Amino acid sequence: MTASERYDAIVIGAGQAGGPLATALARSGRRTALIEREHVGGTCVNEGCTPTKTMVASARVAYLARRAGDYGVHSGPIRVDMGRVRERKRAIVKSFRAGSLRRIEAAEGVDLICAEARFTGPRQVVVDGGLLEAELVFINTGARPAAPDVAGLDRVPLLDSTSIMELDELPEHLIVLGGGYVGLEFGQMFRRFGSRVTVLQRAHQLLPQEDEDVAEAVLGILREDGAEVLLGATARHAESAGSGVRISVATAAGERTIEGSHVLRAAGRVPNTDRLDLPAASIAMDDKGFIAVSPRLETSVPGVYALGDVKGGPAFTHIAYDDFRIIRTNLLQGGRACITDRLVPYTVFIDPQLGRVGLNEKDARRQGRAYRVARLPMSSVARALELDESRGFMKALVDPGTGAILGAAVLGIEGGELMASLQLAMMGNLRYDQLRDAVFAHPTLAESLNNLFSTLEP
Repeated sequence: MTASERYDAIVIGAGQAGGPLATALARSGRRTALIEREHVGGTCVNEGCTPTKTMVASARVAYLARRAGDYGVHSGPIRVDMGRVRERKRAIVKSFRAGSLRRIEAAEGVDLICAEARFTGPRQVVVDGGLLEAELVFINTGARPAAPDVAGLDRVPLLDSTSIMELDELPEHLIVLGGGYVGLEFGQMFRRFGSRVTVLQRAHQLLPQEDEDVAEAVLGILREDGAEVLLGATARHAESAGSGVRISVATAAGERTIEGSHVLRAAGRVPNTDRLDLPAASIAMDDKGFIAVSPRLETSVPGVYALGDVKGGPAFTHIAYDDFRIIRTNLLQGGRACITDRLVPYTVFIDPQLGRVGLNEKDARRQGRAYRVARLPMSSVARALELDESRGFMKALVDPGTGAILGAAVLGIEGGELMASLQLAMMGNLRYDQLRDAVFAHPTLAESLNNLFSTLEP
């Protein structure tokens, strides 16, 4: 690379939006620089979806092995080999990362530059002392775990969602700071591996963005699995206690001290914008450092776009990938796609899963929308009973005038897959009664949609 080089496009970050975007730009004839400071694939492949769901699968096997007697199958004592769990996780991450790298390296017109980028002007970045310029710049630098504001926490051993997956020994007592997606997935996972687990949630419900009945059911599941969950609990101070950690916690019942062997911080994420020097490019951010974008993902600087978690909003891999599709549609195909009003499905990979799409009751009330609720416990789903997996429930919001499905929450076995069926119905503008009267194969989980929407009938 020369001291100063001009490209048609610069993509900063080789995540789930940046990698595909760089290759698409190159295929369109644009010489593209793809800058990645750490590893291709982004958070999803390296520290997020891929490794965590691999470990969730291991934890579920441990859970089922302990429940084998419920199915009439008798096995010996269950022992979890964390070293082997980690080895399996690493192998899958390595495979996925290598696949991402092969696709990038096979794309003619893409220069992969392994370095850190910093803006020096609106469409100008410096990497390893060299200056790069382009008419189009795309920022896909993602986010990282936030540091909780707890006195003394910076002076004790602390795990985050990346380092906890590198443990080769099981924590004796894991304290989880945060009751969101990350905290609950890891909390249940390590409880199933055999750790004692305490979850400290500052809010008065888990998953604060969810409806109260959903959060309450999730709380029951975590407690049934043996995790201790404290709501309205604020960590005040942390200090070393032998080889572990002692945390002072303020609760509604008064001050409490909790001692654990390990602490996981799972209290939100912050954008990776602090080292980009965005002010040098006059790129506007919000007060938390997320990049402000238009409905078509353009920043305050024409020709500069932000994709994925770095722009705020729903922090999901599939949303980052859809951001790429929006850019591709608009810049390479002459379309006018935007992020406004797109459906945002997601699954929380606790067990049973929580799948969500569209409006929940909180959303509907906030918008002043009229709605009816179809609700069915998983204990009324034949397939769930046959699998002895009847925890949770499913519910859907329906427009009382048109019969349109407005949104759904499925807390149950394969909740994410059931949610996807409802999402497809919403995308196809099917009315609830069309699913109520549809012929589904018996006995499948999808068949439960007949009964779910029958609950709306007099």
